[in-house]
Amino acid sequence: MKVTRKRLVEDIIHGLFLIMGLIAVGCVLMISVYLIIAGLPAIRKIGLFNFLFGEKWASTAAEPKFGILPFILTSVYGTAGAIVLGVPVGFMTAVYLAKMAPRRVRAVMESAVSLLSGIPSVVYGLVGMLVLVPFIRKTFHVPDGAGLLAAMVVLAVMILPSIIKVSLTALDAVPREYEDASLALGATPVETWFRVSVPAARSGIAAAVVLGVGRAIGEAMAVMMVSGNAPNMPGLFESVRFLTTAVASEMSYSRACSGRRCSPSRWCCFCSSC
Repeated sequence: MKVTRKRLVEDIIHGLFLIMGLIAVGCVLMISVYLIIAGLPAIRKIGLFNFLFGEKWASTAAEPKFGILPFILTSVYGTAGAIVLGVPVGFMTAVYLAKMAPRRVRAVMESAVSLLSGIPSVVYGLVGMLVLVPFIRKTFHVPDGAGLLAAMVVLAVMILPSIIKVSLTALDAVPREYEDASLALGATPVETWFRVSVPAARSGIAAAVVLGVGRAIGEAMAVMMVSGNAPNMPGLFESVRFLTTAVASEMSYSRACSGRRCSPSRWCCFCSSC
């Protein structure tokens, strides 16, 4: 009787979580469909190829151009750079905290990581603008330190809490018997950590990396403050604009276009009266 009741409760909770997950996925799909439908008039006027692969964005010019390739490449390069810089540091930190750190050090470090995850993104951007950008300018002797490299470093720091916390949880969930068996067979502690514990926790570590990628792709304010926010093709020391910051930067323009009729002498928006 108790087993049946427990199974019933588990099934109900499982169903609730499944429903909530489906609702979340459905909301994302609805937003995606809405964005595609709302953008179809613009894509028809510009052309899908010119829109996706155009190398220049000048929405308010006398002859406007609407190519988003610089934004796409900047987001891809910036996210990839943040992952290359942040994932090894976060992963090794999680291994150290889970397997090597004394209890007091781990407690302090976990509190620091939790505090790091609670810092608003605008604070990261402000610190990067005041500290990192001048450092890059002086170190590499470039006219302006605000660029893709600064955005990569800031994003790498921002994704560290997600990677460390999720990876640490995954490593703690590995049964102690796995490590004991490895040590009994003559493996060293380091070999046991990286050849037994880490492979056993690979699904959780992969989830940590995915969360880090999502944080890096979706960030807008911090990268806007340190990247220069100029619609250029991506270069390591060039001022660039990410896809998310492009949406925020062009919001006033799109709202102005959606709220009034266009002038017959100037193509200033995508509505049917242009």
